Amino acid sequence: MSVLRVMTGAAGLALLGVGLSLLLDVRDLTDVLVWLGGAVVLHDVLIAPLVLLVGLGLGPVCGGVRGPVRGALLVAGALTAVALPPLLRPGPRGNASVLPLDYPRNWLLALVAVATVTALLVTAQRVRRSRRRPPA
Repeated sequence: MSVLRVMTGAAGLALLGVGLSLLLDVRDLTDVLVWLGGAVVLHDVLIAPLVLLVGLGLGPVCGGVRGPVRGALLVAGALTAVALPPLLRPGPRGNASVLPLDYPRNWLLALVAVATVTALLVTAQRVRRSRRRPPA
């Protein structure tokens, strides 16, 4: 096993421990479990099938675009799932510090960042492939 894999696993376990310790402080655990269950259902019913359908639609596309686009769609779907609560309930707040940011704008900026990184990755792959080809 590589050192990077072991370090990534250790970091994941550490974050899992942090998450579990934070769950111990939750007053109403059923709300958290309902939210987590909803996230699983949202992923399995909506996000994953959409990504797979788009991936199938990218079947004829060549040049290494299919994998990065699928990855970008997964990240965009996860960002959307996390951003849904503040996006769906942006109504008036009694406490201005509860949701102080412009969540729709920041969500769109995050999606633009995902698309930009994906485009840069695809471009870098194409440049690397073109340099490997011998001149004709």
